Amino acid sequence: MEKINNNDLSTLGINELEVLISFGRVANGLLKHNVMDKADIMANLESLLNDPMEYALRKGGKFKNLAELVISKQKEGKMIKQERSNFRLKEAATDFPIYGIEHIEMGALSQMRTAIKLPISVAGALMPDAHQGYGLPIGGVLATTANTIIPFAVGVDIACRMCLSIFDLPAQMLDNETIKLQNLLLDHTNFGIGGVTKTYFDSSLFDSNSWNETKMIRSLKNKAYTQLGTSGTGNHFVEWGALTVADGVLNDIPAGNYLALLSHSGSRGFGGSIANHYSKIAMTKTKLPDEAKHLAWLDLDKEEGQEYWIAMNLAGEYASANHHEIHNKISKAMNHKPLMRIENHHNFAWKELLADGTEVMVHRKGATPAGKGVLGIIPGSMSTPGFVVRGKGNETALNSASHGAGRLMSRTAAFKTLDKAAIAANLIDKRITLMGSDVDESPMAYKDIHKVMAAQTDLVEVLAKFEPRIVRMADPREKPED
Repeated sequence: MEKINNNDLSTLGINELEVLISFGRVANGLLKHNVMDKADIMANLESLLNDPMEYALRKGGKFKNLAELVISKQKEGKMIKQERSNFRLKEAATDFPIYGIEHIEMGALSQMRTAIKLPISVAGALMPDAHQGYGLPIGGVLATTANTIIPFAVGVDIACRMCLSIFDLPAQMLDNETIKLQNLLLDHTNFGIGGVTKTYFDSSLFDSNSWNETKMIRSLKNKAYTQLGTSGTGNHFVEWGALTVADGVLNDIPAGNYLALLSHSGSRGFGGSIANHYSKIAMTKTKLPDEAKHLAWLDLDKEEGQEYWIAMNLAGEYASANHHEIHNKISKAMNHKPLMRIENHHNFAWKELLADGTEVMVHRKGATPAGKGVLGIIPGSMSTPGFVVRGKGNETALNSASHGAGRLMSRTAAFKTLDKAAIAANLIDKRITLMGSDVDESPMAYKDIHKVMAAQTDLVEVLAKFEPRIVRMADPREKPED
């Protein structure tokens, strides 16, 4: 039977005998009863040593007692965290293009400079909506060697995406049939961390053999099934708006103002669990200096790397299916099929070729694919326009563009500084009907989308403008998960 021995545990830097014995007892108990596999146990123990308080606060957590033991030993000065790394960063950061540098905070710039110094980094770019995140900044694009992938450079909400349905219906419906459109959102969308689906339009994705590929995926299949067609919290939304289209830019759609449905969300609890699981494994396998620890990578030539690659790609299909459920249910209820549907995802990694033919892994964390001719959607905020765009294939920017306006301030800062009366007045002025959301998602918490778009004219061509009017988001009490 497989065991976790003292040699395994010593690689975590444990230098206290009592702690070593306790870790071994708990770890092998979990292994014996098939609660977790060895890689997952070791990853959790690594994370526990980095942040024991997080585990100590979890009620009924499997590692709670170990965390409390570590904290007590630290208070006695008997457990000093050892600085460990098996990879060094490059001494100098390679140059990378920055679009709209005047709109980007120093924290995001610093994170990108750290990422570009990874020994596996090949190239990078920073989009104008960039702001600080975990590991790679939101709005960061990073190309690494072809056989490596960084879970935290993909992001927690794997394959989060935009989806737009354009209907052959007049935009005037937003004013003339507001209640009807509002009720369609209430009846056919479901927001929140615990949100589940009661009816399905098309659940055929779950017939795929991909759901049996790994133990981790199998364990999450039921959760994913119950959440199919639901939306997340934070900046995720489903909204009605007016789409202004010029003649000849979108297939055979004539110029005009159309009713359109736009949604933004990702792979729900399935993607979040995959991200959490494999980021811990990556940080155990790839030990980096503290400033780069969240940029730990997995090797695609090894089992855990292949498992993550399979799960990430399945999360991409699942996220797309989530949007299709919402759009198809609403279309059916209206008895109107859309003229056209456009979608794109971010928070993903793609195998691509650089201009010189080098194969790389391109991570776009909060960045839109913008290869030549590729269509995408870049939203603003709940009261500012978004845009349908066509990529120009700018290879210097790694064929990427921003994924939105980007946050101007953190959620904490928004709650401390923004005025609810001013927010309400803005929504009235823009004729926005809002269901859900809170101060941290107000338009003032975001950058000026027009300035962001002006900073990336070399990256995308604007084809159409979407103006939101009826917006549904999660309830204010919901914890943000974007």
